[in-house]
Amino acid sequence: MKKIAILQSNYIPWKGYFHIIQKVAYFVFLDSVQYTVRDWRNRNQIKTPRGLLWLTVPTSGTQSMRIDEVKIDTSIPWKKKHLSALQRNYSECEYFEKYFDLFKDFLLSDFLTLSQLNQFLIKKISKLLGIHTEFSNSTEYNLVTGKNEKIISIVKQLNGTHYVTGPAAKSYIQPHLFEENGIEIEFMDYSHYPTYDQPWGKFSHNVSILDLLFCAGSQSYKYIWGEKR
Repeated sequence: MKKIAILQSNYIPWKGYFHIIQKVAYFVFLDSVQYTVRDWRNRNQIKTPRGLLWLTVPTSGTQSMRIDEVKIDTSIPWKKKHLSALQRNYSECEYFEKYFDLFKDFLLSDFLTLSQLNQFLIKKISKLLGIHTEFSNSTEYNLVTGKNEKIISIVKQLNGTHYVTGPAAKSYIQPHLFEENGIEIEFMDYSHYPTYDQPWGKFSHNVSILDLLFCAGSQSYKYIWGEKR
């Protein structure tokens, strides 16, 4: 059994994204597809006393571009803004200093494109979570047209037997095509994540993974997949 996941890169994604990575042998960044504005590609949320706050990476991105073509707008001091927001809202968390310093070092590296930034951070955070999945880019494969056909083609090129994806994919996945190609689909179930000691009022699951790292540190995996592997 060989499990494969194929997803667009997001900016400091939520824990469910890393759960998918942890479940598979190979994770493919699908950044050779259309960029979507006002989406998770260039932004994510954190907790504050006034509710959820978006941390957004300014870009040149439009829907006529591919994700891996989108450049970061370096004329805007967004890095300082993001670091300041994290420090202001999470500095009292038990593991803040340990993970903030690491994230700060990662973030202050130079990146020209959004895809480079996202993929770099996702790989670094995966290591912090103890994930050993192998990463690659969709551009490394022979790509075909068609949303389902493209996914099936990549899975087959990796000799995969299972395709792991989020529940939102049910809106476009055509199960019979996967079945015809001997690929089993596994849809994620995000409904059973436990809560943890999170700052600022009502608990929210749909925030950046940094929230969990700052609050639970090296035990973060217990609140995602439940046991060390």
